[in-house]
Amino acid sequence: MAKQVTKKIKLNINAGRATAAPPVGTVLGPTGINLNEFCTRVNDATKDKMGDIVPIEISIYEDRSFDFVVKTSPTSYLIKKVSGLQKGGAKGNKETVATLTKDQLKEIAETKMPDLNANDLDNAMKIVAGTAKNMGVKIEE
Repeated sequence: MAKQVTKKIKLNINAGRATAAPPVGTVLGPTGINLNEFCTRVNDATKDKMGDIVPIEISIYEDRSFDFVVKTSPTSYLIKKVSGLQKGGAKGNKETVATLTKDQLKEIAETKMPDLNANDLDNAMKIVAGTAKNMGVKIEE
């Protein structure tokens, strides 16, 4: 018989740097899972993405065991990382704060492809371009 999922939690964690301190401990402490085991497993799974922010979806079972899935970094984070921004534009697409080339856009789209609702790379690039536009990042033709 399959284990019964009691709770699903989504967290954004610094890759390779999960600790039992807040926010991880604050969110997962009440669930009763072993925080040290969770942090060790997450850090091992994300050590290749060290320094990035990664979303993690955690399934907690009734016997206090857990599974998690590591997703790709948020699109806005990848855009900021590639363009060297600290944050997006305050006025959205009404002001331009940075510029991305088509190659950089393609690189971000390829990275995000597993988590996007797109059938091919062109559609993924359109999704990423829309996020960039809303952040005030212009795409060079």
